[in-house]
Amino acid sequence: MSFDVAADAYDSFMGRYSRLLSAQLADFASVREGQRALDVGCGTGALTGELVKRLGPAQVAAVDPSAPFVAATEARYPGVDVRQAGAADMPFDDASFDVVLAQLVVHFLPDPVAGLAEMRRVTKRGGVVAACVWDHGGGQGPLRLFWDAARALDPEVDDESGRPGTRAGDLTRLFIAAGLRDVNGTALTLHLEHPTFDAWWEPFTRGVGPAGAYLAGLEPERRLALRDECRRRTPSEPFVVAAVAWAARGLA
Repeated sequence: MSFDVAADAYDSFMGRYSRLLSAQLADFASVREGQRALDVGCGTGALTGELVKRLGPAQVAAVDPSAPFVAATEARYPGVDVRQAGAADMPFDDASFDVVLAQLVVHFLPDPVAGLAEMRRVTKRGGVVAACVWDHGGGQGPLRLFWDAARALDPEVDDESGRPGTRAGDLTRLFIAAGLRDVNGTALTLHLEHPTFDAWWEPFTRGVGPAGAYLAGLEPERRLALRDECRRRTPSEPFVVAAVAWAARGLA
């Protein structure tokens, strides 16, 4: 799995969905004027942009371990404090932010509880920590068509359904384990229309994330078989992908 890819590769693959989540997550976290906010695992800046729109660039910071993503976010949002760092060890003092958010990040952390505890550390007492994760475990994530087809051809495939936070209630339990208070959860839902099968499929070929890495690792004939299986399962064009993300918020 790799996120050390060009920013436009991520934008076309997962960015097309994550942009639709950003306003919902910011609303859920009660982001409002006058706050200072941190975007953890900012990627190419989908959520960062929403925070800038609400708070202004001087009030927003962002971190990501991927150098290409950091560079893209810096270029897109001048004035934002963007740093290359992982969620488990962030270069900020205790109680630096009013609100800390992590969009589509927690399920990739080697130790999600430690990562959430670090987010709590940099949040002011009484401030909000919020995160969301695709419902891969419940079969309602945006990649379900791809993973269902892959699993039909390879029952042992790692389809992301076992990752932390990807089932109902998982994320709230992780928040509680990380010491956050007054934790509650909800489901965020989006719909994205794809004009053609090829428009949907092509971003998978760019090697982004677990799905892209899995496809890239297949022999050519198996890659073609997977494409054909996905095509067979695709509704008539254009088609809409509905996706659910589990979200949780708690107080530091």
